[in-house]
Amino acid sequence: MSMNTDEAHRRAEALFKKEQQSHEAQQAMTEYEAELQAMREKTARLRALRLARRRRQSENADRANQKGT
Repeated sequence: MSMNTDEAHRRAEALFKKEQQSHEAQQAMTEYEAELQAMREKTARLRALRLARRRRQSENADRANQKGT
């Protein structure tokens, strides 16, 4: 009888450990996806700022060329 109890206990512990690892993996994936989304948003914002700066520089160069001509 004791062997059945020990075996059941081992199986329960193994199942618990497996479920815990699964939960941790899901949590890690959620964190990874959140970080990835934040990086994409930051990249998009920086790209928009860079394009706006280039547009201003181009407009300023065009004005300078028009004044010089």
